[in-house]
Amino acid sequence: MDKVVATAGEAVADVPEGASLAVGGFGLSGVPSVLIEALHERGVGGLSVVSNNCGAMDTGLAVLLTAGRISRVTGSYIGGNKEFARQYLAGELELELIPQGTLAERLRAGGAGIPAFYTPAGVGTQVADGGLPWRYDGAGGVSVASPPKEVREFDGTEYVLERGIRTDFALVRAARGDRHGNLVFNKSTRNFNPLAAMAGRIAIAEVEELVEPGAIDPDAVHLPGIFVQRVVALTAEQAGDKRIEQRTVSS
Repeated sequence: MDKVVATAGEAVADVPEGASLAVGGFGLSGVPSVLIEALHERGVGGLSVVSNNCGAMDTGLAVLLTAGRISRVTGSYIGGNKEFARQYLAGELELELIPQGTLAERLRAGGAGIPAFYTPAGVGTQVADGGLPWRYDGAGGVSVASPPKEVREFDGTEYVLERGIRTDFALVRAARGDRHGNLVFNKSTRNFNPLAAMAGRIAIAEVEELVEPGAIDPDAVHLPGIFVQRVVALTAEQAGDKRIEQRTVSS
């Protein structure tokens, strides 16, 4: 039951070349940066990543992206990441761009054992009809486009069929966690983290504070330990390393 692993490097030691990863976080909030750095140090590439966005500035998944370790991204938001846009338009990586709520539900469905579901999001657009550029050829043309999806009517409304997502591994970050893998997230860091962990066959969590089993009130648990296979306790320095993506100052 004790799922604590000594180091982040040890926690990601069996992530192979070409693995699929569900990664929590949004912008700089709730990003498992220590695990991502450990994966970068391992040198594996050809990774297929499922995440809302692919890093911000020079942190998070941007570390792997800049190093050319990511071959495919399933996500919702690419704005603000110039290197991501450059690689995508140059045909260096494949991108499956989907509505944000659909991404969240596809991760949750995969983790809950639901193979597919119907949603109205995307009906009447290329999301359902197909034709979204998944990969460019580097010369302005599209080499791979999204296929059409099944659309069905329920009670007079059309819905598109979306598949649940399962990945080989998941990387997430939590504010508190116990040795059994029960996790608590702080405010907006909850974002995609619980959903990413559910979707991964092996979920690895870095926690800012490690506590003993029983220290977290069961009613306060955001993600039960059944979904988490490995826990890495961060140092005080690692836990306190939190950057601000867009600093604003009011008058």
